[in-house]
Amino acid sequence: MDWMKRFTALALVTMLLVTSVLGAAPALTVAATADEELHFTILHTNDEHSALLPSPLVDNKPGSTAPSSGGFARLSQAVKQIRAAKAATDEPVLLLSGGDYLGGSPFAWLALDGKAAELTMMQQLGYDVVTIGNHEYDFGPDVLAKYLQAAGYPDAAAKTAIVASNMLAPEGHPLNNMGIRKTYIKELDNGLKIGFFGLLGEDAEQVAPYADPVTFGDRHETARQAVTELKAAGAQVIVAINHLGVDEDKELAKAVPEINVIVGGHCHTDLAEPVMQGDTIIVQSGDLLNNLGVVELAYTPTNGKVTVRNGASGQAFLLPLNETVAFEPAMAASVNSYIGDLNNLITRLTSGKFTAIDQTVISSDFLVTNEPDFQETPFGNFVTDAMRWAGEQVTGERVDFAFQADGVIRGSITPGTQPGTEGQVALLDLVDLVGLGSGPDGQPGYPMVSFYFTGEEVRRVLEVSALLSELMGDAYHLQASGLRMTYDPKRAILFTVPIKDLPIPTTRAVLSAERYTGDTSNSPAASWAPLERGDEQLYHVVSDYYLAAFLPMVGDLLPSLGLVMKDKDGNPLADVKDAIVYRDAQEMKVWQAVLEFAADQPKNEAGIPQVPEYYRQTAGRLNITSTFPLIVWPILILVGLIAGPVWLIRRRRRSRKIAA
Repeated sequence: MDWMKRFTALALVTMLLVTSVLGAAPALTVAATADEELHFTILHTNDEHSALLPSPLVDNKPGSTAPSSGGFARLSQAVKQIRAAKAATDEPVLLLSGGDYLGGSPFAWLALDGKAAELTMMQQLGYDVVTIGNHEYDFGPDVLAKYLQAAGYPDAAAKTAIVASNMLAPEGHPLNNMGIRKTYIKELDNGLKIGFFGLLGEDAEQVAPYADPVTFGDRHETARQAVTELKAAGAQVIVAINHLGVDEDKELAKAVPEINVIVGGHCHTDLAEPVMQGDTIIVQSGDLLNNLGVVELAYTPTNGKVTVRNGASGQAFLLPLNETVAFEPAMAASVNSYIGDLNNLITRLTSGKFTAIDQTVISSDFLVTNEPDFQETPFGNFVTDAMRWAGEQVTGERVDFAFQADGVIRGSITPGTQPGTEGQVALLDLVDLVGLGSGPDGQPGYPMVSFYFTGEEVRRVLEVSALLSELMGDAYHLQASGLRMTYDPKRAILFTVPIKDLPIPTTRAVLSAERYTGDTSNSPAASWAPLERGDEQLYHVVSDYYLAAFLPMVGDLLPSLGLVMKDKDGNPLADVKDAIVYRDAQEMKVWQAVLEFAADQPKNEAGIPQVPEYYRQTAGRLNITSTFPLIVWPILILVGLIAGPVWLIRRRRRSRKIAA
């Protein structure tokens, strides 16, 4: 057999010599040995929210070095550079998205105009796999299907796969024909097989009211089935691309430890380093393309372990997409084409009052913030004042109260900082903050609604805000115009039943409430009138379609917080659609109210509307206080009921002893 070994060696040497002389060699894929690590890198984004351009846009001028963040052209440049660096060492690179590429920015409105800007550019950028978030359902499943079709699906699935493993569309729904996968396997150039699946989380489902009739299966059970299927098909590494949020991702990793990597989304968390749950690596990049996530990984065939290499290489897990990153020319050209489309759409929607996303609509000497969470905010006051003002303009009647949820107020008014744009606010930067959703008319933005509540019901709205904020987070906290109140949010829940994790509400969080009796100019000399419990007087309320459709549902579970929308004569409205505000036979949108309110402010020396000093800080509308915990009272009463008889018994015994 020695002669065979010598012959084989001689043949290999001869082949190498011939190849080097002729200068042509066939490409060879060399399989890894059993103990050799296989390296690969995952680039990831999430919650892009149609952020085609950097923010704030007002400072994003040619040649500007102003601090700004995001944009697809910067993302494209960063991805291009990393791919080039990794190609030098033959390391495969994957690009993934955790969902919510739609929603928020007015660029998402193009989906209602038959375009798919985000997914089309993601394909251009070379995303390998994406999932579907809750905001992809903002316009409903039918529009989502048309959006995917506009992006080239189902054929485009061969280039950019979509995994939505627990999505359950009814039989015959067009989403079932868009090439959406439950699982997907991609083999890398080094021979490594990566298995993917994707989930929409419980919290994300709760804030996707327009997903109906699509429903979502159990996350953990779906994940177990996906892992089993992927491993049976030969996947060596399991990657979940989820729109759950970090907390739900951690729960999933505990329940299904076979998942190697979770690329997350939904909670907009900048994870400066991965969260480790057992051996599962959880990453997330924040939102709005402020960062590109970079995680360098190694797979060891002998034990199936996946480990992180960033520490050894010095590669940061988040690469900021700020002014230091140049615009990649080809992607910048694609973005510019969509800018033209959006300018045309805005011109049409505003009947020519506004014509360009970069035009200055207002100026400010300060940041009009929407922070902190769970509290009154200056921008929350600006938005609700705008709604109350617009409600009066359109209906011709006094509006007593306006309400808007924090979850649909997407940021702060951020004025420009550079010479020539200092203090200015561009149209896109303002409408970005209030442009979610669509109405029954299929046009961009949630419409305003106008209806009447009794004073008692207005107080119930305040109780609902306190209760849902405690139970479900800041997205359910309400900003308000036309009132001020004092409340203790900790009084919203009496206690939670331990075994069933069932909260017991009190409907006693609001300690006092008053109605503003001045005009909409928020005069400091305005008077206030008490808003008492049991008040049956009708008051005019404006809100948005999303919130108005949601609030009455609380009363279905808690009759003590029941709400019935009425007309001005007190007659119940049959449907929230009957409350929509129309102007010139068109739905009046919240974003239009905010934009026109801004344009109506007094002008400065340069002739630009100016944000009033009033909005530099809060105005004492939502006042939080701490009171004696309600749960203590039943405890004290119980103690009294027990201690009283004991004290009487002891006293009687003592009396008998004395008598004896």
